[in-house]
Amino acid sequence: MYDILYGTGSESGVLNVQRGKLVSGGRLQLPAEMRRMLALADGDTVLLEIVDGEIHVRPLRDAVSRVQARLRKYVPADTILSEELIADRRAEAAGE
Repeated sequence: MYDILYGTGSESGVLNVQRGKLVSGGRLQLPAEMRRMLALADGDTVLLEIVDGEIHVRPLRDAVSRVQARLRKYVPADTILSEELIADRRAEAAGE
């Protein structure tokens, strides 16, 4: 029955399907193997998204890395944005 619902390996596009569990308070318990595969530790922040009636879970750090990679092409290599932001904030504060 499991193979009928989820398929096996790459033929269904679903890999590593495992069971989790909803525990008290609506918390989702992820299997240890999945936490290891995603390098998740207790207290890590994850993003939850509903896509076509499914819950997608991904580490926040991965989403941040993707956004940074997309934006990197708009920032010159010799520019450090955090330093520019701090300089802007100091200039604004000095003007007040």
